This record gives sequence, C-alpha cells and structure tokens, in this order.
Amino acid sequence: MGQFLKFILATIVGLCLFCFLLFVLLIGIAATSSKESTVKLEPNSVLRLDFAKAMPERSQPPAFSMFSPEKVFEDPPIGLNDFVANIRKAATDDNIKGIYLHLSGIPEGFASLEKIRRELVQFKESEKFIIAYGEVMTQKAYYIGSVADELYLNPQGVVELKGLSTNLSFFKNALDRLEIEPDVFYAGKFKSATEPLRLTQMSEENRTQIRVLLDDLYDNYLTDVSSARNMTKEQMKDIFNGLKVRSAKDAKREKVVDDLLYWDQVEALLRDKLALEDEDDKLNFVKMSKYTKAKSSKKKGNKANKIAVIYAEGDIVTGEGEQTQIGSDRFLKAISKARKNEKTKAIVLRVNSGGGSALASDIMWRELEQAKADGIPVIASMGDVAASGGYYISCNADTILAEENTITGSIGVFGLVCNMEGFFSNKMGLTFDTVKTGNFSDFPMSLMMERPLRAEEKAIFQKSVDDIYDTFLERVATGRGMSVDAVHEVAQGRVWTGTQAKANGLVDVLGGLDQAIEIAATKAGLEEGDYRISSYPTVEDPMTKFLKSIGADVKQDLIKEELGDFYMPYMKMKKFLKMQGVQARMPFEIEVY
Repeated sequence: MGQFLKFILATIVGLCLFCFLLFVLLIGIAATSSKESTVKLEPNSVLRLDFAKAMPERSQPPAFSMFSPEKVFEDPPIGLNDFVANIRKAATDDNIKGIYLHLSGIPEGFASLEKIRRELVQFKESEKFIIAYGEVMTQKAYYIGSVADELYLNPQGVVELKGLSTNLSFFKNALDRLEIEPDVFYAGKFKSATEPLRLTQMSEENRTQIRVLLDDLYDNYLTDVSSARNMTKEQMKDIFNGLKVRSAKDAKREKVVDDLLYWDQVEALLRDKLALEDEDDKLNFVKMSKYTKAKSSKKKGNKANKIAVIYAEGDIVTGEGEQTQIGSDRFLKAISKARKNEKTKAIVLRVNSGGGSALASDIMWRELEQAKADGIPVIASMGDVAASGGYYISCNADTILAEENTITGSIGVFGLVCNMEGFFSNKMGLTFDTVKTGNFSDFPMSLMMERPLRAEEKAIFQKSVDDIYDTFLERVATGRGMSVDAVHEVAQGRVWTGTQAKANGLVDVLGGLDQAIEIAATKAGLEEGDYRISSYPTVEDPMTKFLKSIGADVKQDLIKEELGDFYMPYMKMKKFLKMQGVQARMPFEIEVY
C-alpha cells in the first residue's frame, strides 16, 4: 500500500511539474509572438541607446527560462546589425526627434564601437540632437559619448581617461604545482597563444606586438575624441598621460564633458528640447528592442536577387558546435545552402572570431572556395576580431574589409599536449598501464595520463604544426596575390589592427558590413534596391534555446557564485584544456581596457 501511495504521489508531482513547464513555455511563446508585430511609435519620441549588455553580430530571438522568472520576458539581445540599422532608420523617422545615449560600462570591442560611432556622426546630419549622460563612464563609454552634441556627467560621477592597456593571465606556476607539464608546438615567433602555459610573463615579441597594437588603437581613439571635443590631439593626450581627470569637477574643468548634472536635470533638458511644457506630458523614450520592430520606410528590394550574409562569430571548432561557436559542420551546410541557392548573387562573410581549430578553418575555407568557383563573389567583412582561424576563412575572399580598430592577422598555428602523469599519480592517486603492439600504438592518446613525449614524438608534432603553417601561408598568398615569403614577413602569428593590416596587404578596404554588402552588390552587377539580404546560419528558435539552457544556466551560475573573481581564470584554463588538434588561434583573450 505504501509503495502504491508513493507511486501515486510521484505521478501527481510529475504531472504538476509538467503542467508548470508547459504553462511557462506557453507564456513565453505568447510573449514572443506579441513582440513580433510591428510597433507603432508615438510622435515626439527619443531613441534611447543602452550599452550595458554584450552585443552579438546579429540580433537573437527572444529567450525565456523557468529558472529565472525575471528573465522570462527579457528583451532579446540586439545585434550590431539592427543597432546600426535603427540609428540609420531614426535619422529619417519623423517620430524620432533625437537620440539619448545612456553611458556606463560597454563590453564591445573597439571595432564595433567605431562602427556605432560612425553611424552616430552620420545621424547628426539629420540635424536631430544627440544627448549623452553617464554616472561612471569607462573609456569605451566616453569614446561613444564624445560624439554627442551635449555630454553630461553626474556631479559625483567619474570619467575614466587614462590610456589603453591589456592584461594577460599566466598559468605556468599553477600547472607546475599541479604537476601538469604542457608540451607546446608552434609556428611563428609571435604566436603567443600558448605563452600563458609555458611562461610567467610576456615574451619580448608578444610585448612588442601588443604595444604596437595598442599604440594604433590609442592613436585612433585620441584622433576621434579630440576632434569631437574641439581639442587638439596633443591636448587630449596630455589629459590622459597626466591623469588630469580624477573627479567630476576635473572632467568639467578639462572640458571633456559639457556640464555636471543629475538625471532629473538631464530629463528636464530633454523635455525642453521636445517642447514638453506641461508636467503631465510624458517624456517618451523608445528602447532599441522596441524600435527594431518599428516600421521602416526602406524598401525591401527585389526578392529574386539575394546577397547572403554568413555570420561567423565565436571560436572555430570541428563538428556542429554550439550557437556561440563556428562549428565546421553547421557552417559548411550554411555556406553550401547559400551558394546552391540560385537567387544568391554574392556572399558576404561577416567574421568576429579569434580562430580555433585549423582543420575546421580549412573545411570552411574550402566551401567558400567552391562558391568562388561557382562564379559567386565572396566578400569578407571583419568585426572586432578576425584573427588566425578568423583570418584563414577570410583570406581568399575577392575583397577583405576591416574596421580601423579590428584586430586581425595572427597568421600562425600551435599544438598542445599536456602530460598529466604527475597530476594523476601524485595528486589524484591514479596510475595507468598500457599494452601495445607497436612503438606508436599509444600515440597520442595515452600521453596525457602515462608518460611524457619522446623526442621522435615531439618531432612528429612539430612537423604537423609546421606543415599546417605552410598551408596557411599558401592559402593567404594565393588569396592576397602575394608571395609566400611576403606573407611570412607579416605572419608568424603577429596581430595587427585593421589599419596596419591594410598597410601590410592583408586587407583591401577599411569599412564595415554595409560597405561590404555594397561591394558585393557591385561585383554581382546589382544596383541599390535590386536585392535582399539573407542571413546564415539559421538562428535557433526560442523553444530550442530554452530546452538547451535547462541545467546549463544553473550549472554556470553555481560555478560563478562559487569561484567569484577566480571564475574568468578558471574559464580560460578550461578553454585551453578543451582545445583539440592543431589550433589557428590568436594570442589568448586579448582584451583592451
């Protein structure tokens, strides 16, 4: 009887849980559907731009989660594509009277910010206003905010103006303590991706390339902000070098902001600009998520002609990969589908990737080569990063475009094998034994557990890395119309900004995705308005994303909470240990602050 009652109770609990899940899913689907209809705007509105959330290359569908009720109705991430399109749309929208920039921390790279900033400069030609306000402005936030007609700071706020820097984590001492011995094989003296495993600080070659990279980014930064604030570059540089802005009052004194105001004062200023005299008149802000669904006056174009934009964002991996990765199988299908569609007249490859698997990179390179063989123009457009494997898949395009602040190049490869014998034996108490029929029967599978590499095995690994590097050089040389020696001079794993890459022959044009699409249309013989854009690969629907997120979000949140400040080093180490095969990957996790 007791077992029967337990069974009945378990069944009831299961049904209740199922009903709850179904209820949540239906609510999410209903919320998603309700947001898909065209939004009608009120007159006298202000487009509000927030930058706190990470911005993918293209917008994502709505997502919902049973584990976080506050996320069920969360606005979907707005991609750089729609963010820029909305600014352009607002310039000719009679309902939008101006733009308000809400400034704080901005996670995007400088190439994305350069594109957004350029679009805001273009918006100003509409003679509509741009007002910016922040309480704590990072350097990236100030880069965007400097374009505004009026830039305000909270009286107790901070503007961070100190110059650019990057910080790399090194794990050698930790690996020594854990008795993990990495064997690293690389081609190119600047191929520094594995330095965190074998050194305790940057090599001179790596320090040099990062210094040159930062100097170019810094020079572009100073040029743009000094011009916007009506200063000379030297005046602005003096403010940075002397750390002259340490308080809000300093910011006003040095004229890096126009005034110090609280939010209610900024709000009153906006009301004046909109001629809202009655206190009951609502100050109507329009969020990007809402404005994306506002009707556009732009015509869709001829659906018989399509330009396929293939978004390649994330780490390059073999197989299907996750949505945040560039999986060779998934992208092979996407490229193949695009090139075999008779309506496709050109392909634009939009790359935002620091690379990854050399094999996966070559698989995608081959499919793009097939598209060119079919007579389809292929244009590469680089985002924040298009380095190593990201450059590999771009190198044979008919035209390569990059932003001035794009990080690209890093033409080089490396391989990694970790000897875990000491860790397993001395730290974990595990030992292993092997029976084999030949000298190399356990190569390389048992190496991580049982023994270090022999000299002849190291030679085999290095030869494989060198061969792939030679192939990489040949791919670039063919695509760029250069000699292999000339490519080698600017390769060797070294990273460049878009400006430097153009000077070195690795990039053709400095510009963004829109220009890449225009060039693709021209090469395909299409005029403006005579084509439509098709995006690849297909973005997962909300239901699929929800089902995949069950358990993963909870696990990730628990790890974050437990590790705290050590979470990022943990993730970097985990990323290293998950690498398989020879890698075409840029210097590890360069982040510019």
